[in-house]
Amino acid sequence: MSLSKQRAMKKLNIIQYLAVAALLYSTTACNKDFLEKKPLTEYQESEVWQDKGLVQAFVNDLYVQMRPGFNEVMLSSMTDESRFIHDYNTSRVVQGNISPDDIGALNDFSRWDNHYKEIRNCNMFFEKIDNVPVDDATRNTMKGEVHFMRAWYYQMLVKYYGGVPLVTKTFNVKGDEQEILNIKRATFETCVKFIADECDSAAKLLPLSYEGIKDKGRVTKGAAMALKSRILLFAASDLFNKQVKSPLMGYTTGDQMARFRLAKDAAKAVMDLGIYELYHPTDSAAENYSRIFLDKDHKELIFVKQYDKALLGTSHDLYNGPNGYHNWGGNVPLENFVSGYQMRDGSAFSWSNAAQAQAPYVGRDPRFYATILYDGAKWKPRPKDGAEVDPVGVIQTGKYEPKNGGVDSVWGLDTRNSTIENWNGTFSGYYMRKFMDKNLDAQFFRGDQNWIFIRYAEVLLNYAEASIWLGEEADALPVLNSVRTRAGMPATAATGDALKDMLKYERRYELAFEEHRFFDARRWMTDAMTAFNGSAKGIEVLGSMIANHPFVYRPVSIQDRTFREKDYLLPIPAAEIRKNSNLEQQVPYK
Repeated sequence: MSLSKQRAMKKLNIIQYLAVAALLYSTTACNKDFLEKKPLTEYQESEVWQDKGLVQAFVNDLYVQMRPGFNEVMLSSMTDESRFIHDYNTSRVVQGNISPDDIGALNDFSRWDNHYKEIRNCNMFFEKIDNVPVDDATRNTMKGEVHFMRAWYYQMLVKYYGGVPLVTKTFNVKGDEQEILNIKRATFETCVKFIADECDSAAKLLPLSYEGIKDKGRVTKGAAMALKSRILLFAASDLFNKQVKSPLMGYTTGDQMARFRLAKDAAKAVMDLGIYELYHPTDSAAENYSRIFLDKDHKELIFVKQYDKALLGTSHDLYNGPNGYHNWGGNVPLENFVSGYQMRDGSAFSWSNAAQAQAPYVGRDPRFYATILYDGAKWKPRPKDGAEVDPVGVIQTGKYEPKNGGVDSVWGLDTRNSTIENWNGTFSGYYMRKFMDKNLDAQFFRGDQNWIFIRYAEVLLNYAEASIWLGEEADALPVLNSVRTRAGMPATAATGDALKDMLKYERRYELAFEEHRFFDARRWMTDAMTAFNGSAKGIEVLGSMIANHPFVYRPVSIQDRTFREKDYLLPIPAAEIRKNSNLEQQVPYK
């Protein structure tokens, strides 16, 4: 980090922290003594660490700076899950053109500067907290939260870059210049151990829950343990254990199976807490899956970002809804992804199967119907300028022969030739359904769905994956099948490579659009090379408004994509290396 940025970080933005405190934890902000303070502009940095409310606000801001997935560009559009129709430099990523000077749209995800800013704030907290006048219980809980946050921000960096500089103290701008310029990247192994240790430290200090507070937006012992499970599974994967070119980019010694053992044990520890379970509130598998992301408080949630409609809420529905509803299209699912959904009986879908090709949206994995809006899917009432054409509210992404027998075909209301709005139409013939509230008029109102950072299904899949790769399939099967049967799919009795493929299927479709695919395909290595190269496909739908006339569905290429070995990890930003030549670049860039 540059000295100028160090100086900028030195002064705390107290106004922001106080706003955050009021937003996240109103019980702190509503204390009468806390409100009766001097004008905010009169605070000095030293005063922050003399006031319990200001310190809590400082901790709260670490939550606020976590990037949720409900942004206009989703990480899914840098994978084979979707394409972002407005581009915003996503094409640079998926077409293999990133460089140390320009990583395209991934800059807003990997966030080198932002993450190190928050890590510095974590370090400052630990340097100050023992002198803050608070009771020991409060102090310990805060420490637990900040240990988690430091682990979180480091695991974000490591997942994108591999080994990164491990900074555990704040620097004085005057006097520490040489030390700043001598910082080197720690090995991947050292970083993973540090993150796991931070999770352990957090888990020892955090409660299982908060008395009198139903707040999945505040970290707990279970959240810390689940994050440890995630990073250890990540570290055990092939990308960081096979043909590793540098200790900065993975393990060059040691036993991969021992690492899977640690990952399995970490996931099992979360399971043994006995406080989480898969959510299934109804008899409908598709409805159950949809409600995981819409219902606010249930036992599958481990850690989430909470939204409040009164405080702007989330714009996910606006960003991703169909243009025929005056929404922005956004991150549209690809046929590459849609084709992978199994049939309801667990068999594979194939465009070579004539019956399936004629009715591709019939009899699929129930999660398909809760994740994808496809031509003919019943959705919700249209706005006034579309209700006359479509009084029911059915997705129209095709081109149709008119009822009156005229020669001019009619384009669907949700295409790029829509009579309602054409500029936000899908390129792929699909829209996202997952996370979306069908009772919300997203043209005018924002939603309050949680963004889920961690949920129990992921922990179960972590356990199943580690067990399978260890050869302990008997442990994996009941856990994997619990996720699968909750989704309305038949249990599997697969073994060997077929069971590995089933695990990968479950992670791909159970965790779709939740920012796992980008990392999963890379850490499995061959999956990224296969799935992220070639054509991104959409669907062309040719139909009729005349009853009993068959529809024709044809996969079409909508974008060429390229993935190469150098794309497994992001390059260290060139700007950082220009400031500090001790930061070693990834091996492919040397």
